[in-house]
Amino acid sequence: MNFLEADTRSAIALTLQLASLTTVLLLLLATPLAWWLARTASAWKAPVGAVVALPLVLPPTVLGFYLLVLLGPQGPVGHITQALGWGTLPFTFAGLLLGSVIYSLPFAVQPLQRAFEAIGPRPLEVAATLRASPLDTFFSVVLPLARPGFVTAAILTFAHTVGEFGMVLMMGGNIPGQTRVLSTQIYGHVEAMEYAQAHWLAAGMLVFSFAVLLGLNWFHRGASRVAV
Repeated sequence: MNFLEADTRSAIALTLQLASLTTVLLLLLATPLAWWLARTASAWKAPVGAVVALPLVLPPTVLGFYLLVLLGPQGPVGHITQALGWGTLPFTFAGLLLGSVIYSLPFAVQPLQRAFEAIGPRPLEVAATLRASPLDTFFSVVLPLARPGFVTAAILTFAHTVGEFGMVLMMGGNIPGQTRVLSTQIYGHVEAMEYAQAHWLAAGMLVFSFAVLLGLNWFHRGASRVAV
């Protein structure tokens, strides 16, 4: 049986593209947000932190539903995108990417926030006494010290995006070559009672998930030894 048929190869390629773009975008967006959450004493810290963590407790279908309402033809954002000649985002790769970024947000922000908090004020104070600017301090001191947090955020975001299903199905549907990723490909095989094909893909994702978690565990153990 050739379980890597053209449709499956397309789903794998689209999954990797989606996970890679989501990871890059979230690292760019989550870094300043996590830094603010780690450093601020504002009363807004708790509400913002709660909003960031919402995807951890809300069903992905709920988030997907409200994104459909906002971005659809009758939604406020949908009206704007149509007026600009962009069409609507649901059931497109761009919409799928937006949903993935929102759904994976806590997997990027929380590891970075913990890494920034673990640095403490002392290295920043030393950099200030050496007359380093805040920007220079961030890139020369904070980023190297927070490297384990960035590695964790990148790995968890990528792996979580690969395994998405509810958000993907709500925002992207299951359109071959456009929004069909591995999770929806498995769903399609099961719906068609093609259990052999579903088994191979599901087993591959199981091995991938286990390898990611095992590798992340080894990375943290190695980082802990270096820190000691």
